[in-house]
Amino acid sequence: MSLKTLQSFLADDMRAVDHVIRERLYSDVVLIRQVSEYIINSGGKRLRPALVLLSAGCFDYRGEAHHELAAVVEFIHTATLLHDDVVDESDLRRGHETANALFGNAASVLVGDFLYSRAFQMMVSVDNMEVMRILSDATNTIAEGEVLQLLNCHDPDIDEDNYLRVIRYKTAKLFEAAGRLGAVIGGGSEQQKDALARYGMHLGTAFQLIDDVLDYSGEAAETGKNLGDDLAEGKPTLPLLYAMKHGTPDQTASIRHAIEHSGLTEFQNVLTAIRDTHALQYTREQAQREVETANAAISLLPDSKYKTALLQLSAFAVDRSF
Repeated sequence: MSLKTLQSFLADDMRAVDHVIRERLYSDVVLIRQVSEYIINSGGKRLRPALVLLSAGCFDYRGEAHHELAAVVEFIHTATLLHDDVVDESDLRRGHETANALFGNAASVLVGDFLYSRAFQMMVSVDNMEVMRILSDATNTIAEGEVLQLLNCHDPDIDEDNYLRVIRYKTAKLFEAAGRLGAVIGGGSEQQKDALARYGMHLGTAFQLIDDVLDYSGEAAETGKNLGDDLAEGKPTLPLLYAMKHGTPDQTASIRHAIEHSGLTEFQNVLTAIRDTHALQYTREQAQREVETANAAISLLPDSKYKTALLQLSAFAVDRSF
C-alpha cells in the first residue's frame, strides 16, 4: 500500500480528524497558533492517527471519539517533534525548516507544552478512564525514551538491546497506544486490545528502523532531512552498531570516533563501513521481522477491509523511501 492509497482509504475520517485538529489548535495567543499550524501542516504522514482509525474500524466503530483520539495522538507526536528538534538542534524536518529554526527554541518548547496540555484536555473530554490511562502512560514512557536517547548520544558502547529499548520507548510506544485506543473505543475484547497494541508496538519499531536506514541511504528531497543527521547528533543507531561489530578494526575506530565527536568528517569512511558490512541490509531484515510479528499479532482479528489495510500499512512501513 502506498501512502496515497492509505490516505484515500481513510479520506473521510482524516478530513474529520483535520477538522478536530484545526478547532483544537485555536488559542488567543497568536504565536501558539502560528507555530502549531506550521508544524501540523508541514507534511507529516499521519500514520499514528491512521492507526487509531484503522483499529477502531476493525470493530465497525460508528461514533466520533476515534477522530478526537486520532487528533490527540497527533498532538502528542507533534509535541515530541518540537522538543526533539530543540534537543537535537535540527534545522530541517519533512523538507522544511524546523519550528525552532524559524521561531526559536523557546517558542518551540513552550508550544510543545501547549500541545501536550491540549491533548490531555481532549482525552479527558472522551470521558473514558482506560483511554486516559493508556495515553498518560504512553506520554510518560515517551519522555523516558527521550532521556534514554540523550544518555546514549556519543556512546559507541551501547548494545543492540539498549538501542531497541530506546525505540520501544520513544517511538513505538505511541504506535502501541494508537492501536490499543482504537480497540478500546471499538469495544474489542482484552485479547483484541492486546493484539492491536502489539501490532502497533512492532510496527512502530519497524518504522524507526527504516528511518535509521534512510539516514544513511535516503535522498534529502524524499526523506525531508539531511543525510547523516543522526551521525551529526552522535546517535549510535543500529546500522552503526552492526558496522562497528562486523567491520575492520580501522572501520570500527572510525565509527567510534564519529559517534563520540558528532563529526561528519568521518562520514565517507562510515558510509563505506556500512556498505562493506551490509549493515543497512541487516537493519532492513530486522524491520521485516518486526512487521511479520506485527502481522501475526492481528491474525486473530476477523477479516475486514480495515485489517487488510493494517497489513498493507506494515508493508509500507518497511518498503518506503521517505
